Amino acid sequence: MTYLAAHIHDPNRGPHRHFLPAPFEPPCFAPEFFFDTEVLGIVRGVLGDRAVADQWGCDAPLQGSEYQQVHVDYRRPLFEETPGLTLPAYMLVVSFGLVSIRAENGPIEIAAGTHRMPRMEALQAVQSGEIPLQAVPLEIGDVLIRHPWALHRGTPNTTLEPRALLSVRYVRRWYADESREVNTIPRRVWDALTPEQQSMMHFPLVE
Repeated sequence: MTYLAAHIHDPNRGPHRHFLPAPFEPPCFAPEFFFDTEVLGIVRGVLGDRAVADQWGCDAPLQGSEYQQVHVDYRRPLFEETPGLTLPAYMLVVSFGLVSIRAENGPIEIAAGTHRMPRMEALQAVQSGEIPLQAVPLEIGDVLIRHPWALHRGTPNTTLEPRALLSVRYVRRWYADESREVNTIPRRVWDALTPEQQSMMHFPLVE
């Protein structure tokens, strides 16, 4: 709420829609958010046992937000000379709400399967209605695991409450890009993690 109060007139994801790098401080941060056994089992099943977390943030549409344009996240090809090359997944986004996410407060809509399609073909399929956009409501405790290249969009929040959706990006250990917006990990938080947990956290550390 402090961030939103300071940036209320400076939305960075469209009208009345904000993305903020999440702090590594309670109550926004808890190790369980990153190291849940069942979630990591799925992540590692896709990305391998050496997957790491490298982004931690919150999407918060406010009242007055609008439908976003259908888009993908982080769509920069590894090999720019062959942008259409089909590759195994090397990133996943794991999201969960700090509030129940219902039709009225702005659930994400996703076009299933479009991460496996050429982008223009996927856009045409969504625009024609051949592949529908499906809203993803979430109750407290639900987790959404998605490939960020699947076409998706944010929807309007018509309520008075910000709709806070926290997300962790997991990537293969060798992957790096300049797209992420992150906070630093305080030393006391870092020291409280186990060595195995530390090995999974690819974030800047406050020395």
